[in-house]
Amino acid sequence: MSIVQRTSLHAIPAYKQGATPGAGQQAFKLSSNENPYPPLDSVTGGLAAELGAINQYPNAAAPQLVGALAARLGVEPDTIALGAGSVEVAGQLIHATANPGDEVVFAWRSFEAYPILTHVAGATPVAVPLDARGAHDLPAMAEAITERTALVFICNPNNPTGTVVDTAAVDAFMAKVPARVLVVIDEAYVHFNTEPGSAIGLDFFRRYPNVAVLHTFSKAYGLAGLRIGYAVAPPEVAANLRKTAVPFGVTALAQRAAVLSLEHEGELQVRIDNLVAARETLLATLRDAGINATDSQANFIWISTGEDTGAVDAALRASGIWARAFPGEGIRISIGSAEANETIATALISALQEAPAHV
Repeated sequence: MSIVQRTSLHAIPAYKQGATPGAGQQAFKLSSNENPYPPLDSVTGGLAAELGAINQYPNAAAPQLVGALAARLGVEPDTIALGAGSVEVAGQLIHATANPGDEVVFAWRSFEAYPILTHVAGATPVAVPLDARGAHDLPAMAEAITERTALVFICNPNNPTGTVVDTAAVDAFMAKVPARVLVVIDEAYVHFNTEPGSAIGLDFFRRYPNVAVLHTFSKAYGLAGLRIGYAVAPPEVAANLRKTAVPFGVTALAQRAAVLSLEHEGELQVRIDNLVAARETLLATLRDAGINATDSQANFIWISTGEDTGAVDAALRASGIWARAFPGEGIRISIGSAEANETIATALISALQEAPAHV
């Protein structure tokens, strides 16, 4: 007799991690939007004292980190809720707002965890296609809101296309959103966003009572392996996020690393500036070669390759570039080291010469 299983899980795809080159291969892993820089010495050095206490549970309230974030962001501590990466906090948000059968609206393609997390929570995902520029179609997303809608995700900059939504467009969108619906502005890549007119999540949080903001320490801060992220949300929502969080999910090591990172943001900003400059150089190189590359405000670039995606991805891997391919749509490539970025440009130009529709 088979063990009883939740039958709805058969229709839910597992989250697909970015591909990793095999052992011994001379290749660059650029499939997961990881920060190519190693952790700051000022961060790793400060973690040594925590190692002697890993036999103990962390303080789940994380008062030092919550206090540092509240001061840094200019918000009240009771609006902050932590999780093991912003993806876990996104799951908390769905569980805290959506009853079984309720709807969660998001753009598509966007962060691939959104539909997975929605299904796991027993809610119904509503995916609204991106516009022709690969950006959120906010008017269409507003039209998709129904009486069953509990939550809306706006990914800004969008993963995987790197596009942004501007302040005026989000204001127009918010005017159409019922006050009962929570709008979550997911800013995992906000530190790389240099677009002057881009919507700023915390500004909307301060102006609208039904807005929450998602941030992570995985990307710009380079703490992906420690898993820590947070939401800034209305106090009643943040309280429910803490109820749905995995107990002790944010380790003492992660908490301390986050505090140290906030204390050394000046050092980190140098790295962020370097990555943004490298992104712009790579995009300019590709465009000079006649490649139609989407503007990006994240730490990755997006190339629409359509039906040629598999062939282009294979050519990139043959050149040592392991990117994130979305079959039939396009390829997302993280910004890496200087050597990696030079290899990306050479490999892409060569690969796309075989697929002239994208040049």
